[in-house]
Amino acid sequence: MIERRISILVAAVAGFLLSAMLWHLFVRPPRARQGGVPPPPPPPVANPAAGTPAAPRDSAALPRPAADTRAPAAAVPVDPGLAGTSYLVLMARSEARRRIRASAGLTYLNDIVAESQDSMLHRWDNRIMRPVRVFLAPGTVANFQPSFLTDADSTAAEVRFRWRIQFEAERTGQTEVQWDQDGHLVSGEVTLATFDPKGQPLTEDDMRVVAMHEIGHLIGLDHSPDSTDLMHATTKVRDLSARDIQTALLLYQLAPGSLR
Repeated sequence: MIERRISILVAAVAGFLLSAMLWHLFVRPPRARQGGVPPPPPPPVANPAAGTPAAPRDSAALPRPAADTRAPAAAVPVDPGLAGTSYLVLMARSEARRRIRASAGLTYLNDIVAESQDSMLHRWDNRIMRPVRVFLAPGTVANFQPSFLTDADSTAAEVRFRWRIQFEAERTGQTEVQWDQDGHLVSGEVTLATFDPKGQPLTEDDMRVVAMHEIGHLIGLDHSPDSTDLMHATTKVRDLSARDIQTALLLYQLAPGSLR
């Protein structure tokens, strides 16, 4: 009887110890062991009173980027005149410059561009089937001859010829042309003298030579540096040279406008 009670007591104690061990292992939070690594602290919490957000977790362990002490890259200057210019237009201008340079010796278009103030080609546009309308008014000045004229149509004229007795400067003709922003000629006025600067009356053939020179200006040509060309500033020949013709042909093969 006594032995039975002792067995029951031993079983009860063993069950208690087993329950205590299981509770210790699986239910109770583990204590930090001496020499072990303590559990990580809880993440910091924002302080509402301070009004600043909480630092990100493990932020102290993250390397912070160094301050950038480099100077900002210098901006590449842009020519205001080229702003908005398409790549195809720039390529076309480059090709036009190449053709003009390649024509040196055959034409004087390169000299004209070099002497210009705006680096533009000026010419009438799309006028093959629609000729420029010109009015040659009869003159009332001394030495005016009816044979100077072959046309007297003033209807919607784009170019007008005028007459004067003589220029004060060393010239016998003068041409003023106007063009739009794209280099298209839109109008012109040609003034012809009937006497040369020395006071000598101009003949019909003289007037033909002067008129051809001024018409060269009228279609967009400027002076040639070669005295063998009709477009030389002081005309010394009586007819167009091969360079005069080739220069005019090249001008009308290229698009008008800026070459920059």
